[in-house]
Amino acid sequence: MRDWWQPRLTLRTALLLPLAWLFGVLAALRRALYRAGVLRSERLPVPVLVVGNLTVGGSGKTPLVIALALAFTERGRHPGVISRGYGAAIEGTREVQVDSSPAQVGDEPLLIRRSAAACPVFVGRKRVEAGRALLAAYPDTDVIIADDGLQHYALARDAEVAVFDERGAGNGRLLPAGPLREPLSRMVDAFVLNGNAASPVPGKDWRMRLAPSGLYRLNDPARNPAAREFAVEARMSPEFTAAQRPLIAAVAGIGDPARFFFTLRLLGLKIEEHPFPDHHLYAASDLAAVKAPLIVMTEKDAIKCAQFRDPRAWVLTVSADPDAGLVDLLLEIIRGPQTA
Repeated sequence: MRDWWQPRLTLRTALLLPLAWLFGVLAALRRALYRAGVLRSERLPVPVLVVGNLTVGGSGKTPLVIALALAFTERGRHPGVISRGYGAAIEGTREVQVDSSPAQVGDEPLLIRRSAAACPVFVGRKRVEAGRALLAAYPDTDVIIADDGLQHYALARDAEVAVFDERGAGNGRLLPAGPLREPLSRMVDAFVLNGNAASPVPGKDWRMRLAPSGLYRLNDPARNPAAREFAVEARMSPEFTAAQRPLIAAVAGIGDPARFFFTLRLLGLKIEEHPFPDHHLYAASDLAAVKAPLIVMTEKDAIKCAQFRDPRAWVLTVSADPDAGLVDLLLEIIRGPQTA
């Protein structure tokens, strides 16, 4: 709801406050039942780091998961990733393979598996079971990163990170009057601010920068983003420069499409916007309806659009660069044995 992201209550969100108060009471009761042991949290035999959101919608957590997996590997750890696999029809648990389909495992887990992190990824409705399956298949794994799941208390965790984008906490209210799944007073180990986001809780925040890292044609068999590296100064390919008239179509089915569109404009592109809902299940007709000579999309969209083999489609890759101190903090918290 657009009203959630206004700094103050609107008439519509104010009318929803009684439901938000009820939601808050039920959420607090659920947390209390887990703390008291009435509801059981299960612990895995290795440290668990949960990277998620206190707000609804995407905020850049998946690029952060990839960056942390890479950083942990560089520090001598052996990370694995587990996820709910949002949008996928999953029975039990499933390992994400490079050639898996989004319908089988979800778009974000597949993006993580295909990333430079190259760590094992398992999905399942029950994250504890996904973690156990991962450890059984990859017994050298010594830390598990849960992509999303701050509110999945059935999985015990050693460290928690909440990610916010430029929209921050919106009006600061709980669902359905605002975008918060839990109150800002909910304790986590670190708030990570994507881009220019303002800190919802000053003093515990770290910065993360998402920067364009590559551009490649979607139906290129090599699928090599590094083949067309460019800087923010927009050293674009001649094909893109020639396409500035008419406009390039920008397609985004992520939590905040405006963030992607803004990035493209920073790169000097003139675009027409085609936003879709987060986790949108694309059909060939979605791209066929776009009449521009070139289309540029996110990696998350590309995973679901590759099957259409549209020759106009290009993919912008981005990489997350979190504060180095954040990695040190998280490794200190999980306190697992270092390996070389």
